[in-house]
Amino acid sequence: MDASHYGTLYDSLVRTAGKFGDRPAYAVPPMPGRAYHPDGWAITWRDTLTQVEEKRRAYEQAGVGYGHRVAILFEQRPEFFFHYYALNALGAGIVPINPDYRADEIRYVVEHSEASLAVCVEHRLEEMKAVAGQIGNGLPVVSFENFPAELPAPRTPALNGTPDAETEAALLYTSGTTGRPKGCILTNEYFHTFGACYLTIGGRLEFSEGQERLYNPLPLHHANCLSISVPAMLINGGCLIFPDRFHASTWWKDLVATRATAVQFQGIIPNILLKLPECPEETQHQVRFALCAGVEPSQHEVFEKRFGFPVVEMWAMTETGRLISDNHEPRQIHTRSFGKPNQWVEAMAVDENDREVPANVPGELVIRHSAATPRKGFFSGYLKNEKATEEAWKNGWFHTGDAVVRDANGVFYFVDRKKNIIRRSGENIAAAEIEACVTSHDKVKQVAVIAAPDEVREEEVMACVIAKSPADVADERSRQTLAQELFAWCYERMAYFKAPGWILFVDSLPMGTSAKVQKIHIFPPDTDPREQPGAIDLRPRKKQKKTATN
Repeated sequence: MDASHYGTLYDSLVRTAGKFGDRPAYAVPPMPGRAYHPDGWAITWRDTLTQVEEKRRAYEQAGVGYGHRVAILFEQRPEFFFHYYALNALGAGIVPINPDYRADEIRYVVEHSEASLAVCVEHRLEEMKAVAGQIGNGLPVVSFENFPAELPAPRTPALNGTPDAETEAALLYTSGTTGRPKGCILTNEYFHTFGACYLTIGGRLEFSEGQERLYNPLPLHHANCLSISVPAMLINGGCLIFPDRFHASTWWKDLVATRATAVQFQGIIPNILLKLPECPEETQHQVRFALCAGVEPSQHEVFEKRFGFPVVEMWAMTETGRLISDNHEPRQIHTRSFGKPNQWVEAMAVDENDREVPANVPGELVIRHSAATPRKGFFSGYLKNEKATEEAWKNGWFHTGDAVVRDANGVFYFVDRKKNIIRRSGENIAAAEIEACVTSHDKVKQVAVIAAPDEVREEEVMACVIAKSPADVADERSRQTLAQELFAWCYERMAYFKAPGWILFVDSLPMGTSAKVQKIHIFPPDTDPREQPGAIDLRPRKKQKKTATN
């Protein structure tokens, strides 16, 4: 399958606005007290294009063009799309910035991406200007809400070129095992491939052109929404509905009020919704299906029976440009099945030598478009990291780092993540990044960061710490004091969700022959690290995402 004929995302916008001009394109549910559109917001495809053309003129007059990257910190505001498509029309890419990032993290993304311009929400404008000043390369910074009619010139000139399917549309940063996030270069073809795959694999995932209303509470700066939901509705002519974040207390009311026909979410959301008391709206909605990654098998059937629609399990990564889904009946809802490869992807499970393993034997999931064009529609590579790109594409297959099993019928089942990534409330967190932060504290000798199970957030960050001085952990009071100190140290330097929720002080850590910590040997098999004597629970100190508390 080939999505290159769609051209650019801007080309698709023009086509969809011409075909479904008066149909709704984007909508935000009401939320009293929200900093933007507290009464809700909606816009048609035709009006979206009008706003895009206005932004396009402003960017073009300032000299923004082919090859530029514009960093945008927009905090889920829907006007983001006006900038996204305007820049796309000019051959410029966006660099969405996670609003939970601290100044050091923002600086890394802006500097590493070599952004030529930054657009930032007003209340963080001074912070972004300070970051630009620290970088010292003349990066202009302008307000998102008070976007000027005349923009400052970008810090570098545009390149020569005409936007097409292979032009970069976005640079998304995703956690890696080496600490700092890696920048995934994503083209127009990549986004169209993801969207077209979603729209065409069928089964329980059936879409009606120009009629769908897809509700996704996940951030627009993440691939789940930006790479899957956004291009699917752009091609389909449906409406994408997105709140500021997931709110359990208003979830069903929002679905009814917005007339959502489909939803997308992560596996922690069914767990939260099932714990809510029954309400009339949970059976008054028009939702036909949900697309979900990581629903717990024990909750799958219970959720579907209570709320009246199928939850279709899927697998995807930021890099892949397509998804694999258990979308055809009979679905294996009592397992961790994510289905069979579809017309957009080839897949197999391999051993450490890249040899395909037999059925029912665990192996690493590797995927490709085809033998002739393995990388077609995937990400274009990790920015400034050709070595990591080629390692991921070893032997012509993209290595996902996920352990899976394939049964005799070709159905894949998720086993575990091979990569050292902690998944907390939908956020992929690199243990190495947290280890680097904790180790920089002058009272820490060594640390190993692992994933601890969490009934609400799937996983929580746990730091196993060797203190530099035994006196600092001599008794319960001193251990509590140092744990709080380390938490504050991390909280001030990283996004809140990365700060350890648990800390355990240990005398030693198991080391291998390569002088690396052998994390699998820190605790005996089937041990819950939270139950270890001396484990300190710091979760009450963490800023709690509303996905888990309301």
